[in-house]
Amino acid sequence: MAISVRPISHHDEVSVFAHLGELRVRLIVSVAVLAFAFAFAFWQNHAVLQVLNRPLADVGSPSLTDSSAPLSETTGTQQKLRAALDSQRVAFGLLAASAGPLTVTQRQALASAAHADADYLAAGPAPPSGLRPVTLGIGEPFSQTVIVSAYFALLLALPVILWQLYAFITPAFTPRERRVATPLLTLAPLLFALGIAFGYFVVLPGAVSFLLHFNASSFDTLVQARSYYQFILFTMLATGLFFEIPIAVLGLNRAGILSTRQLRKHRRYAIVAIAALALLLPGSDPVTTLLELIPMLALYELSILSTAALEHRDRQRTRRKAHP
Repeated sequence: MAISVRPISHHDEVSVFAHLGELRVRLIVSVAVLAFAFAFAFWQNHAVLQVLNRPLADVGSPSLTDSSAPLSETTGTQQKLRAALDSQRVAFGLLAASAGPLTVTQRQALASAAHADADYLAAGPAPPSGLRPVTLGIGEPFSQTVIVSAYFALLLALPVILWQLYAFITPAFTPRERRVATPLLTLAPLLFALGIAFGYFVVLPGAVSFLLHFNASSFDTLVQARSYYQFILFTMLATGLFFEIPIAVLGLNRAGILSTRQLRKHRRYAIVAIAALALLLPGSDPVTTLLELIPMLALYELSILSTAALEHRDRQRTRRKAHP
């Protein structure tokens, strides 16, 4: 029997098999969209990895040369050698072109030496412009590409998946509950996307820079791809989730569980709980924790202001109904 997905009213009576059939269709749609998003992300995996590597690359090369460890000292020596050869190339070129008492053979020798230095600099490895993750196993490049593509595909397909979930559960809501839930569920993906952007553009640059430069003189800096991508992805996921604080608070307020007075009365406990949550989030360093804690507290205060405004609107509506 074919199952058609159509809007169901709260008062409609639907059999269990119809519900299961609708759930099956919505799961198939969600899986199909997720598979398509994964195929697209895997096809564009170089662009995806470049985006995730940018916080690491933007740190630059100082962390490679500030250390006294062997690998860092070798890198620093190579950079100094390139700088010395470039200066020597310029000096030989100037001498060869000068008007001094030099024979033709001497000028040719100086020009040849300048060209030799230029050829070496062109053929040699360029100085590192930033860090890139390293892989330690033969299958790690493939496995990390698949994992990163899967996370990115989930991010792309999330609006469709949430819409399918919303369309499946809203018939169980009363008209009043639907009026409350619809704006909140519409706002949730926007806040989640804003949280991911905040994590990528604000939290990660400061956290990666702090962690790589902390005590850099004592360590060789090698960043394993697996741990780096886990840190990047889970940090963005965490910031996306804690930007949902206003949705959770407003939902509890609209359900009559939390009032503005209770939120203000228990503000100190909320601050302690938020601070504990920030410590448990990915990246336990002070910079990451502080960059995550500040917006969480700001979002909590914004939630209080929002619930106060909604309660004020409800009181006005009640007065108008009582005194038309």
